[in-house]
Amino acid sequence: MERLRELGWIEGRTVRIEYRWAEGRNERFAEFADEFVRLNVEVILTDGGATLAAKRVTSAIPIVFAVAADPLGGGYVASLSRPGGNVTGSSVQASDTAGKRLGLLREALPDLTRVAVLVNPSYPAALLETRELEAAADKLGIEVVRAEIRKPGEIAPAINAVKDRAEALYVCTDSFANSNRAAINAAALAAGLPTMQGFRDATRAGGLMSYGANFPALFRRAAEKVDMILRGAKPGDLPVEQPTRFDLVINLKTAETLGVNIPAALYAATEELIE
Repeated sequence: MERLRELGWIEGRTVRIEYRWAEGRNERFAEFADEFVRLNVEVILTDGGATLAAKRVTSAIPIVFAVAADPLGGGYVASLSRPGGNVTGSSVQASDTAGKRLGLLREALPDLTRVAVLVNPSYPAALLETRELEAAADKLGIEVVRAEIRKPGEIAPAINAVKDRAEALYVCTDSFANSNRAAINAAALAAGLPTMQGFRDATRAGGLMSYGANFPALFRRAAEKVDMILRGAKPGDLPVEQPTRFDLVINLKTAETLGVNIPAALYAATEELIE
């Protein structure tokens, strides 16, 4: 809302905003999408998997996704340069950065040879990210063990099942993992597994490290696209953009708890150190 206000929109006067939060329950996306159509809103702003739910119920109302891991492969748009239809937004390049995340994890853990990947197989972008991770791991000589989760109750058992076969835990980037970051970090810490994740908030919630697109910048850009659409632009003519800013965040308290010595080179590259 801050960026919209900077662009001249005043909530309650020149714009009305309907907020809905799924609170980690992705099945609610369809319910919210139906409601927005009934309310006849002028633009729907989405995050992650909510985009497809909105697209399924309307081809007329413009949809702007602030964050998407794989908008092309996920079926959000027909083309990144010319999306067509009623959908546009920004990609977080989650799969493209999997190799970078693994490289940073190896820097923090130089002797790393086995990593577990926590993945929600019902989310296509997470499977794509897993394949990207496995390809990068193969080049580095790192063994990858999959741990699958579909609901919160599976988190601790899945992590416990791989704790003796891995030296670190890579968490795939999706809204389910982000909503359950506290439970994931608690289980990983109890299992003695350092984590690498894609969300800054996950590191603030006790994870060891995260590397990913700067979300505040993505949401500000999404607000700018909403502004353009409200002023007459067609979403299908607005290219899907790639992030320009990526942040490395390290939780020093977690590092100390796990006995991980962060190399000096990583300190220099870190956007935020949590103590």
